[in-house]
Amino acid sequence: MPQTLTFPGVYIEEIPSGVRPITGVATSITAFVGRALRGPVDEAVVITAYGDFERVFGGLWLESNLGYAVQDFYRNGGSTAIIVRVHKAKANDVAAISIGTAARKLDLIAASPGAWGSKLSATIDFDVKDTSDTSLFNLTVTDTGTGKIERHRNVSFALANARRVDLVLKNESNLVRQTGPLPTSPQSSFPVTVAATGGNDGDAIDNTVLVGGTLRADKKGLFALEKADLFNLLVIPPYRSDGDIDGAVLTGAISYAVERRAVVIIDPPVGGGGPWSDLDKAVTGAGTLASSKNAAVYFPRVHEFDPLRDGQLSTFAPSGAVAGVIARTDATRGVWKAPAGLDATLAGVVELAIPLTDLEIGRLNPLGVNCLRNSPGAGHTVWGGRTREGNDRLSSEWKYLPVRRTALFLEESLYRGTQWVVFEPNDEPLWAQIRLNVGAFMSNLFRQGAFAGTTPREAFFVKCDSETTTQDDVNLGIVNIVVGFAPLKPAEFVVIRLQQLAGQTGSA
Repeated sequence: MPQTLTFPGVYIEEIPSGVRPITGVATSITAFVGRALRGPVDEAVVITAYGDFERVFGGLWLESNLGYAVQDFYRNGGSTAIIVRVHKAKANDVAAISIGTAARKLDLIAASPGAWGSKLSATIDFDVKDTSDTSLFNLTVTDTGTGKIERHRNVSFALANARRVDLVLKNESNLVRQTGPLPTSPQSSFPVTVAATGGNDGDAIDNTVLVGGTLRADKKGLFALEKADLFNLLVIPPYRSDGDIDGAVLTGAISYAVERRAVVIIDPPVGGGGPWSDLDKAVTGAGTLASSKNAAVYFPRVHEFDPLRDGQLSTFAPSGAVAGVIARTDATRGVWKAPAGLDATLAGVVELAIPLTDLEIGRLNPLGVNCLRNSPGAGHTVWGGRTREGNDRLSSEWKYLPVRRTALFLEESLYRGTQWVVFEPNDEPLWAQIRLNVGAFMSNLFRQGAFAGTTPREAFFVKCDSETTTQDDVNLGIVNIVVGFAPLKPAEFVVIRLQQLAGQTGSA
């Protein structure tokens, strides 16, 4: 009882309804892992537009396919992306600025490694609010490469000052950090300007900075995504000189995607081991490429105009563009719609590296290879929606990409939406609440057309009772929830049968 009943009258008590709405998670957050010109290393940075990528990571770069993949993602309808910049260290790869000497020495370093830092300069002046405080100064940092200027006024080298320069730069600056001991005396003259020295782009990356060694424990490389709450698609653009990624990286990416309920978009191999340089080699290579219900491969590569090469046609991996198409399809139709067909057009693609006919596509599709094709009247489109378990010989229940992604969406949504169940009394009232809330979530999806069937009974079921959770389970603190759904499978083959009517006449 909320109140002690003392006086005659009416008492109002609010009773909890037991309704805990489950919200569906996002379905097309795409993680990109690769090398960039600048930006935080081994951090999961969320962006929502290609302009964010240019601002934080420096935009397109001839030494890396990451920028092109992100550009294709947003060009084709992508929304939210998570960028992980990886970097293979090299001597003097972080630019440094040293102002003054001895007790007056202030050491700065670029906020991230890269040749971009060599274009920094720093200026100290003494036009401060309190000239009697000799620890105060103004610090102006200029990036001559981009024209960006940061002004940090009234900073101090005094340890007790609220505007201590190392803390201000750590929290406010995108260009530099303070390193080493702080000065103990002011500069002898003002203003003083010093340019940066050092700074390079490091060595070409390999599997050692993506999945090797202790990266998992350190949350670096691919595993910097541990710092991200959620992602649904994973793209690792080609980084080797032959245009591929290492087999160990692909294996590690697929394994990690399974853990995180995500799907890896694989680019067709073109280099070292088993290049898919023509149709016959693609057919042969499809039999040896990694097989997983959480991966999909798209063939062939695409030709696009390259703004860094005076607009000449260059060959690019299709994964970024395909991720954008998937995101666009999710937004307009839902995760249960196959990201393929005449609506799945590829913006920015001028031509395909290997044009494919219907019969040629017919050799690859049964092997679980999603093809790109030129569809007259529509342009270049995605023409396949299978996972890497889509080979007809495997007879997998996860043959189709939309079916697998719908299941992952349900798993992640229900996982997050039932956290409140933990530590609740494990008995029929709890089970009834679970059935109510999970059932309401599934009913809402059914109304959106996410499942096959004409009635909710045909489309899904939610079971949580004494049959799913026995007394032994209760004693062990376990509650079992069984959720089933009828997946929508794409109309991959449309058969039209025509019959000619012969000798039929009407009657009077």
